[in-house]
Amino acid sequence: MNRIPTKEEILTWISENPTQTAKRDIARAFGIKGAARIDLKRMLKELEEEGHLEKRKKSYRDPEKLPPVAVLQVLSADANGDLFARPLEWQGEGAEPRILLILKATDPALGENDRILGRLAEVNADDHAYEARLIRRIGSNPHRILGVFRKSHDGGRIIPIDKGADKEWVVAGKATEGAKDGELVEAEQSGPKGRMGLPLARIINRLGDPSAPKAVSLIAIHQHGIPDDFPDAVILEADLEKPAELGDREDLRSLPLVTIDPADARDHDDAVLAYADDNPKNEGGHVVWVAIADVAHYVTPGSELDREARKRGNSTYFPDRVVPMLPDRLSGDLCSLHEGVPRACLAVRMVLDSKGNKISHRFTRGLMKSVATLNYVEVQAARDGAPNDKTAPIMEEVINPLYEAYEATTKARAARQPLDLDLPERKIVLDDDGIVKSVSFIERLDAHRLIEEFMILANVAAAEELIRLQRPLLFRVHEEPSPEKMEALREVAQASGFTLAKGQVLHTQQLNRLLGQAEGTEFDELINISTLRSMTQAYYNPENFGHFGLALKSYAHFTSPIRRYSDLIVHRALISGHGWGKDGLSPYDIENLHETATHISETERRSMAAERDTTDRYLAAYLSERVGNEFPGRISGIARFGAFVKLDETGADGLIPIRSLGREYFHYDSDANTLKGSDTGLTIGLGQRVTVRLAESVPITGGLMLELISVEGSAVPGGPSRARGKVIPRAANRSRKKSAKVKRKVERKRQR
Repeated sequence: MNRIPTKEEILTWISENPTQTAKRDIARAFGIKGAARIDLKRMLKELEEEGHLEKRKKSYRDPEKLPPVAVLQVLSADANGDLFARPLEWQGEGAEPRILLILKATDPALGENDRILGRLAEVNADDHAYEARLIRRIGSNPHRILGVFRKSHDGGRIIPIDKGADKEWVVAGKATEGAKDGELVEAEQSGPKGRMGLPLARIINRLGDPSAPKAVSLIAIHQHGIPDDFPDAVILEADLEKPAELGDREDLRSLPLVTIDPADARDHDDAVLAYADDNPKNEGGHVVWVAIADVAHYVTPGSELDREARKRGNSTYFPDRVVPMLPDRLSGDLCSLHEGVPRACLAVRMVLDSKGNKISHRFTRGLMKSVATLNYVEVQAARDGAPNDKTAPIMEEVINPLYEAYEATTKARAARQPLDLDLPERKIVLDDDGIVKSVSFIERLDAHRLIEEFMILANVAAAEELIRLQRPLLFRVHEEPSPEKMEALREVAQASGFTLAKGQVLHTQQLNRLLGQAEGTEFDELINISTLRSMTQAYYNPENFGHFGLALKSYAHFTSPIRRYSDLIVHRALISGHGWGKDGLSPYDIENLHETATHISETERRSMAAERDTTDRYLAAYLSERVGNEFPGRISGIARFGAFVKLDETGADGLIPIRSLGREYFHYDSDANTLKGSDTGLTIGLGQRVTVRLAESVPITGGLMLELISVEGSAVPGGPSRARGKVIPRAANRSRKKSAKVKRKVERKRQR
């Protein structure tokens, strides 16, 4: 062991090595081991008390010096155009140091009072003590826009890509950041209004060719402000993590757990197992295990990983990429339940009776080892009699028992009557260049339903367990629809020839009866979509208001902590409630539960909007070469400015502008959700079968413009094709009462 260094030597080391100031770093530098660490700890404490050092978390630094990474406020440019900044957390007794900003050409433009996170380096210069490199801008929130830059002699303009934006932005010559004509750029407002009343902007990021296929999801990421780059500190924490060991965990490695996911799944955070219950008191019953990756072991409260995960709220999925909540070291490795690799997990063992009702559950913190990584299609094929090399050896022990347990849960589900919507999931397949190769609808298999049902059971068990333990948690809340939305759904049902019973208390079984009436009819998809639109949006809340759609009293998200921060909170609550370690809920988690619930509900909606916009753009690109073609579809929405149509082939939504319907005036009836021609009496309403021509497809906005060719097989009088055919007669009288309107519409549809 080397000698104990003097205080001066310690201070010199810290000054020369600002990034290695933890006690272990200092001990390693001076070769201090064993009991001598006690003397080092005492000396550091004395230096702290004497004011020479400041302890920050687990590291020490000179209070008269800045840390290697700090929050800075940008000052106005000097006479030479150089930008300087001041530290916002200066703790020294002397004057705060001056910091010169060293910006790269690709860095966004910075202005006075902007707050940034900077990486600092101490320098020996006449007019400044530090130089700072930009990590990212924080704190400021000016209005931002994503658009195509059009260059002019004195700067240029930005044409927004957002379908809802109708104003261009003006960019001065000094604020273009070298952007080229036609380039996709991100800009922020730099002034109220310029010439012609247009807002002034400065370009902060150049994103390249907007027509490039792989730019589609990038547009949505920037447009919706989704963080897609991990800070260095977050990556460093993730890279330093090591696989969890058995320790005090329950050893589950002998259980033949399997993961079942889509074939292109990027992570595997849940594994399942089922077998017959051998308890004679539970004849015909089943035991179901659900094991979930133990993300809480790696993402601890207050860590850089935790702060970034909370900020993101969830992962966002696009056809060509994923913006993960956690770095790949965790999401794709340590927290992914890979085949044959020991992985830390939180697991629940649930006992079901012969009718699929859960009669007991037990949670544990364990170490598991998946025996197989499977996908839905191969599991279903195995069950249907065509096992492959991976599924054949585990048919009797794993796959068949899973289906037998699932078949029992279908009985409990039928009794519970959750909302039974049948909405096909669309899948966009890209080629290697990012161009849409195909658009299809994913077939719903029993393998999908099996996993879905087991995950619901585990989520219910988690909520019930934390209620029993009286631990704070985040519930997944889905409140019942408003009376107004139910009345609107009832009108759609009546207009389609169906009935939705009224009652003082709404139950999902009433909606399921409506869905059952429509099943197999031409209005099947319309009623499913209309029912979905009548629902309130699910959200997170520390208070339990139940889950209407699933017909459950208590529900919490437990099964996807890799991609949802809510599940991580539930895992921590279980860890605290059972005393499984010090990485459970922190005081901050508990105190800010309401704030966290609101925040992650918003990030979830943000991701959904970004994913939807990306899908629209990919579909518009896919259809852009088929402008002029005719497509069958169904009216999916009515507005004052036109009608929306969902195309059968791709599920894409397009707009028929009211101006293209013909020369006559169309009356918009918001109560009956119809557009009616003043001369011909042509009535356009929800659910009608139509043929449309694709008039315009704009990939950069995702917009589709359509022309109406026919309604319910009858050519549109005076329509875009000027085709002549059967004219729907004008009604003799127009009642003002909503009930009369609905009655006439129902009668017309029944006559057809």
